[in-house]
Parts: sequence; C-alpha cells; structure tokens
Amino acid sequence: MLYFVLKATISGLLIAAVSTLAKRYPGFGALVASLPLVSVLGMIWLWRDRPDAGNMAAHAEATFWYVLPSLPMFLLIPALLRQGVSFWIALAAGCALTIVLYVVMTLVASRFGLQL
Repeated sequence: MLYFVLKATISGLLIAAVSTLAKRYPGFGALVASLPLVSVLGMIWLWRDRPDAGNMAAHAEATFWYVLPSLPMFLLIPALLRQGVSFWIALAAGCALTIVLYVVMTLVASRFGLQL
C-alpha cells in the first residue's frame, strides 16, 4: 500500500507542477505537459512491478498507437474556445472525439494485425 501511495504522490506532484507552471508560463507549461512524463513514469512503475521485456515492449508500442488518436483533441479544444464555446463543453467535445478515435484506432489496428 505504501508503494501505491508513493506512486500516486509522485504522479500527482508532476501534474500539479505542470498546472502551476502553466499558469505563469503557458507555453513552457505546455512543453512540459507534452513530454511523455506520464508514460515514462508508467513504464518505470510497470517495470518495477513486472520486469518483463516482452510485456514492456507491448505496452510501449500500444502507447505509441494510442497517442495518435489523442492528438486531434489538442486542436479541437482551442478551436472551440476561440469560437466562444465554454471551456467545459470544449473539453467534453475533445474527450468525446478522443474516445471515438480510440475506438477507430482499435478497430483499424486489429485489421492490420496490431494488438493493442
């Protein structure tokens, strides 16, 4: 349980640091947020819990394929905000788009033999 609390604390501090940084320096905050820090931390936690090269390789590869359908969200949200759409609706639309694209990615990947 202590290990879980440590992982949650470190991960939470990272998110808090990014949001705090972004308040003062939006561009730099975005740069830090765009780093695959969550993925790297996730791989570290996974490797520590289960040091299996095959499992890690599958995880890293699947992460790559799932990042691709999440990227349009970062174009839709600012486009909607600039058109006067409220933040919460823009965020919900971005998340909905991402969910739809995740489903599409999963279906397309299976047709090409990719196991996600």
